[in-house]
Amino acid sequence: MEGVFQLGKQLEVLGHSSDVITLDGPAHGFFDGFPGHVHALGPSRGGYRYNAKLVPWLRTHARRYDAIIVNGLWQYHSFGAWRALKTMGLPYYVYPHGMLDPWFRRTYPLKHLKKCLYWPWADYRVVRDARAVLFTSEEERRLAGQSFALYRARERVVAYGTGAPPADSDRLRAAFLAAFPSLRGRRILLYLGRLHEKKGCDLLIRAFAAAVADADPNLALVMAGPDQTGWAPALRELACSLGVADRVFWPGMLQHDLKWGAYYCAEAFVLPSHQENFGIAVAEALSCGIPVLISDKVNIWREIAAAGAGLVDTDDVEGTRRLLGRWLALDSAARRAMRESARRLFARQFTVQAMAAGLITLIDEERQNAQRRHTMVSDHGR
Repeated sequence: MEGVFQLGKQLEVLGHSSDVITLDGPAHGFFDGFPGHVHALGPSRGGYRYNAKLVPWLRTHARRYDAIIVNGLWQYHSFGAWRALKTMGLPYYVYPHGMLDPWFRRTYPLKHLKKCLYWPWADYRVVRDARAVLFTSEEERRLAGQSFALYRARERVVAYGTGAPPADSDRLRAAFLAAFPSLRGRRILLYLGRLHEKKGCDLLIRAFAAAVADADPNLALVMAGPDQTGWAPALRELACSLGVADRVFWPGMLQHDLKWGAYYCAEAFVLPSHQENFGIAVAEALSCGIPVLISDKVNIWREIAAAGAGLVDTDDVEGTRRLLGRWLALDSAARRAMRESARRLFARQFTVQAMAAGLITLIDEERQNAQRRHTMVSDHGR
């Protein structure tokens, strides 16, 4: 949602308009402040989010738009879009957002079996018939074809990013520390994201206890994010059993000023994820000049390593322990250079401006190619 929201705002700056169709109901308010129209068709049914209104809505309104973009797979919005647009002969584009990553096949084999039954008659067609399938990194594109034997797609790698952070870092630091005064004077390592198995939160707590807790009594680990699966009590118990309960802080989900204040207060951002398509939080940290310590399962790890904007290791306890140890071993000059590299990488590659410009260029190119193909067919017919 954050990517769609930021993209819509930047498209408006560039003179384009964009609307959002969501299968949620209007009461959710996820897109409050979005610059275009939000067409909330919900409520929808079940985990699949079936909604009988989607196909008729698209058949009525789709021709008003120059491009239609489907965000994500595996729920009815993607298959419903295919049902409507395929019969109308209208092109559409798909962002898989990492949902074709083979990690899900290995980690949830029963769910993958269910997807295998569903794939040939639904989302395989969504991907196959898209004008282009848009990957946010080369790594995501490389992995996408490894989950299912039946896979065809017109693949394109496109820029992806987010908006620049607020510039008043001193005020934001003060706001965060006022809200969480027990963190004053501490060196902060920040995790910001969902408390979910995929994110490697347990690895981070174990590695912190093993490599960091005794290195400096001022070091603190901030685990900021919503607990969507009820895992937080077990993570807190893990920190307690490892003797670091008083060094690990749980501020919950941070938004707006408190989120940016957390970034600006941190000396490093840590994400030892088992699977991460892009990682908006990674880009946000880079935008604040915060080095990122990530696993090699975060799909933009190659770009970060090449730019010297952070450190990369494996997605296990030992790899995460090495990440933290390598960070602590750096001198102040090396950390300062890494902070500057983080800012430069964000400005060069992960801004919402680059995302919007790249998407517009791709859509224009695809439309021109389609027109040329149509002209060639017509000429041949004559």
